[in-house]
Amino acid sequence: MIDIRLIREQPEQVRATIATLNTEAPIDEILELDARRRALLTEVEALKAERNEGSKLVKGAKDPAERQSLIDNLRLLGESIQRLDDDARAADSALYDLLLQVPNLPAEDVPVGPDESGNVVVAEHGTKRHFDFPPKPHWEIAEALGIIDFDRGVKVAGSRNYVLRGDGARLQRALITWMLDLHTREHGYTEVYPPYLVLGEMLVGTGNLPKFAETLFHDAEEDKWLIPTAEVPVTNLYREEILDEAQLPIYHVAYTPCFRREQLSGGREVRGIKRGYQFDKVEMVKFVHPDTSDEEHRHLLRDAEAVLQALELPYRVLQICTGDLSFTAANKVDLETWAAGTEEWLEVSSCSTFRDFQARRANIRYRPAAGGKPQFVHTLNGSGLALPRTMISIIEHYQREDGTIEIPSVLQPYLRGQSVIGPQPPLGPARNTAERITADGRSS
Repeated sequence: MIDIRLIREQPEQVRATIATLNTEAPIDEILELDARRRALLTEVEALKAERNEGSKLVKGAKDPAERQSLIDNLRLLGESIQRLDDDARAADSALYDLLLQVPNLPAEDVPVGPDESGNVVVAEHGTKRHFDFPPKPHWEIAEALGIIDFDRGVKVAGSRNYVLRGDGARLQRALITWMLDLHTREHGYTEVYPPYLVLGEMLVGTGNLPKFAETLFHDAEEDKWLIPTAEVPVTNLYREEILDEAQLPIYHVAYTPCFRREQLSGGREVRGIKRGYQFDKVEMVKFVHPDTSDEEHRHLLRDAEAVLQALELPYRVLQICTGDLSFTAANKVDLETWAAGTEEWLEVSSCSTFRDFQARRANIRYRPAAGGKPQFVHTLNGSGLALPRTMISIIEHYQREDGTIEIPSVLQPYLRGQSVIGPQPPLGPARNTAERITADGRSS
């Protein structure tokens, strides 16, 4: 959440800035409730001061009637203080709920735009491959090779689900392991393996709740939520903690499946594995000093780009404008890789800086080395990378005329030197079922 003092001191500036996000926020209600809460606190303090003076008078009163009258007045004061304290707590809770509805404010250098049409292509890297044959979309290649089974995915889990099979599953597993190794060995991240089910307050901390409850999967009986991204559990690792300044920056990377309820339509736009309720992702999360926040954002982007560069996939860098920013981000830069078969750019990473927006919600602070009050850290995160669309780009970019797929050289060691994905063996009985089992249980 943003600092209430900013709304209190610069309400018109806050309103104008939020308008560039193509959204609204209850600023008037916040100001009204904040004024009421402060008035209640002022009244409570005045009554407490009066009660303190009354207590002194009671001690000095000699006349029994006067003493009793003073005691009765203290009792009435106590009741009034209790009532006002309750009103102040209720106002404070309501104010907190309103502040949760206010989006993060964009950084000063974020371009103003109404929606995704205002996003700016900053750079384009690599070369789109020239094919000597008509390139196919990934779903045609994958089904022909038998590495993705769409029908059985739908049978097991309903629409927008699939099963990776054979070398398809091995390719994704190799990508995950290689990306984790890259970020931990070369980029300085510490790997964590977080829970996939989290408490509701964890999603409040990252800004997913209360605004985006309808996009999340919730277990009402246990009051647990399936994570939409590893950002949620990893960011909250330091919830309600005060770190030493010397501990900053902290870099974490995690692989998790991600679960999101999306409104999905039919047609070519969502065919294949581009969109689904479940997908895998390697996520980078940073906790940094406010003074280094912008530089850390640039480093985060470089770390994500390094994945695409090593895979030798063409990609572009997209600066997101105000009208297309997420609810939580102060600045966001997307990486999109080229899908040769469908001829479209696919987002594989969003590198975002939240400044102190998430840290305020999750109460993550650091203690300055020079002394003074604890300050809020800045948080950042970015995909490093999201798997389905990275898989799409690899399948379509590295497809060969005979229908097979060349494996990027950096992944080959993770696939025991395999360089090409060809047709998978047909489904049939496992090899050991054809073996004769001896009486003592050993195969012959």
